Amino acid sequence: MAEPLYQIMGRHRREPLPERKPSWLKVKAPGGPNYLRLKQMMRDLDLHTVCEEAHCPNVGECWEHGTATFMILGDVCTRNCAYCAVAHGRPPKFDPAEPDRVAEACAQMQLRHVVLTSVDRDDLPDYGAWAFAETIRQIKDRLPDASVEVLVPDFQGKEDSIRTVLEANPDIYNHNTETVPRLYKKCRPGGRYARVMEIFRTAKRLAPHIPTKTGIILGMGETNEEVVQVMKDLRAVDVDILTLGQYLRPSDGHVALDRYVTPAEFRWFYEVGMALGFRHVESGPLVRSSYHAWEQVQAAGV
Repeated sequence: MAEPLYQIMGRHRREPLPERKPSWLKVKAPGGPNYLRLKQMMRDLDLHTVCEEAHCPNVGECWEHGTATFMILGDVCTRNCAYCAVAHGRPPKFDPAEPDRVAEACAQMQLRHVVLTSVDRDDLPDYGAWAFAETIRQIKDRLPDASVEVLVPDFQGKEDSIRTVLEANPDIYNHNTETVPRLYKKCRPGGRYARVMEIFRTAKRLAPHIPTKTGIILGMGETNEEVVQVMKDLRAVDVDILTLGQYLRPSDGHVALDRYVTPAEFRWFYEVGMALGFRHVESGPLVRSSYHAWEQVQAAGV
C-alpha cells in the first residue's frame, strides 16, 4: 500500500490534525430537487431520518437517489453516547400509528430496500421492539418485493425483544458495535461490548437464516490493532456484513477526534475483513452503516 500503517497502543497520530478536513471527506452540500422533495415528504408525514438527525455527510447523495434511513420511535434518545449527534433526554410518548406512516412513505418512494433504525428507548417495556416489528410488517404488506434492513439498539440484551424483531423477518439484522472495548466507557457509556457480542450470538441462534451486520467508526482513539481484534471477535459470532467509516465530531461537546484515517488504511481494513470471512465489507472515510445499503445487499448475496 502507499503508506505504512501504524498500530501502536499509545499515541495514534504522528502529527497534529490538519485545520481543515482532508480532501477525501469533502462532499457536495445537499439541495437537489429530489432531496427537497423527500425533505418535505418527511415533514408532511411527521417522520424522522437518521440522515438528518445524525448529520450524515451523505444525505445529499442518498436522497438524490431516492433512498433514506427512517428513524422510528422519535428523535430523542434515552442514552448520551459521546460521539452521537442525536438529541438525548426524555423522549415523547410513542405514537403507535408511526409504523403506518413509515410504510406509506416507503410506498410513495417505491423503495426496493428500506433501512429502519431508532433512538434508544430504555423507557419502553420492550425497548421499542414492537415498533420495529410492526413497521417491518406494514412495509412488507405494501411493498412485498422490498427488502427491509433494521439497525436496532441493543434492547439491553433482552432476548424477548430481539426475538420480536426477528419474528417479523427482516432481511438484515444490524446492530452497530461502534468502537473498540477500551473506548466503550468513554464513548458509549450506556453500552457494553460483551453485550454486543451476545446480541449477535442470540440473533444467529434464533434466526440463523437472517444475515447479521455491524458497523465501526474510526478516529476516536482506537488503534488499527484493536480494530482488527474487534473484526475477529465479530467473525467469531458469525457476523456477515461489516461497515467501517470515519468519525466526524458533531460539536466541541462530543468526544475529540483523534485522527483522520486515510483511504489507504480503509482499503487495508477491507482486505483484512474479507480475508477474515465477512460476506461483505464496506470500508471508506464516508461510509456509514446504511450508506449504499442496497449495493451491500447485492454484494453480500442477501
